[in-house]
Amino acid sequence: MSRVAVVKGSRGHEPVFRALDLIDFKEALADFERVLIKVNFITTKTWDTGATTDPIVVEAIILKLKDLPVEIQVVESDATITRANKAFKATGMADMCERNGVEWINLRHLKEKVAIPIEDGLVLKKITVPRLVKESAVISAAKLKTHNATKVTLGMKNMFGLLPDRFKFKYHLKGISKVIVDISTVLRPAITVIDGFVAMEGKGPTRGNSVQMDTIIAGLDPVATDSTACRVMGFDPHNISHIRRAYEKKLGEIDLIEVMGDGIEAVKRSFKKPKN
Repeated sequence: MSRVAVVKGSRGHEPVFRALDLIDFKEALADFERVLIKVNFITTKTWDTGATTDPIVVEAIILKLKDLPVEIQVVESDATITRANKAFKATGMADMCERNGVEWINLRHLKEKVAIPIEDGLVLKKITVPRLVKESAVISAAKLKTHNATKVTLGMKNMFGLLPDRFKFKYHLKGISKVIVDISTVLRPAITVIDGFVAMEGKGPTRGNSVQMDTIIAGLDPVATDSTACRVMGFDPHNISHIRRAYEKKLGEIDLIEVMGDGIEAVKRSFKKPKN
């Protein structure tokens, strides 16, 4: 059985601290010297729109990791319509990183890369990522929001952004839900933290409506964490293709989940479904 923390609280460090304390986050990072915090910057819109990861969530993660013997870096890669460097600055993430003495990196600009074969991939035989990604623990600092192609974009979908290619639409043509499963097969986040202080419903991932949720969801099992987030949003994770397929490939739990903290019912809301 997997454990997932669901914490209700006003925007700030404390709800994130509490969520991380409810899961064994130190043990998850014990074998690593470097931790990459992967944010969601599909746009330059700020956290209060529900579109991008809130810097205060990432700051809380950084503060929790400060006592561990790890190097911390905050990462994202360019998207088709958004340059990561511009988003880092526009969202306030760059200022937060500089204030805390943490480097932020656009993965697209890293030259040293490594190919990772995917055995029995659904649509991909391999992916190529910066060597830094392969050799580090990744914390998926995702956003609680809907998505017009995958219904939800949470921790697993956020890992798609580790691919350094700028023009990622080619992966959508292969079937983005299957691509997410293939990536999840070989790149598993050590920890998933879903920022639900302000979420997004409807026309996600960038044009939906913001929703005040005051919620943080965290776990070590990415499938269980995303499944719990789906239930918080009023969705059945069995009906989310990439989550169901990941469960079927035994990448994590979808039902056998111990929810800790305040629980799903304390924060649950029926989100408007995404529209194309």
